[in-house]
Amino acid sequence: MFGVAGLITALCVGLLFAAIRNDGAITSHLGAANAQVDSVSWDRTIIRFETPDGIVHIPANGVLYPGGLVAGDLVRIEYDTSDPELARVAGRTASLTLLPLGTTILITWLVAVGALWWIRHRSRRGTPTVATPEPALTGK
Repeated sequence: MFGVAGLITALCVGLLFAAIRNDGAITSHLGAANAQVDSVSWDRTIIRFETPDGIVHIPANGVLYPGGLVAGDLVRIEYDTSDPELARVAGRTASLTLLPLGTTILITWLVAVGALWWIRHRSRRGTPTVATPEPALTGK
């Protein structure tokens, strides 16, 4: 039980560090553009933008931190000029991942501890108690 909770915690921490690393890459080679939101699905938001050299980019993995965007929106983005596939909505950073990741970790550990308590409580209740024989009374 705790192994699964530990694994989920490690994945969440890894996601946080990946977001921080991506933000660092964008900040170190900062470019900005206006982007058109092409599509929004549960796993990614696809955008289209043009860099100053005239090349149109459509990042395959979508844009970072897309909360609240809908198809057809025009949005300001920041991107890594050395890798335009890495783009985020302007003004949004990895700090936006703290609440969902922290909530995931908290709920995971609450469920793990609750399940462990329930298993231990149930096993204690289900263990039959052995009756100790009482000393025999003699009638003298």
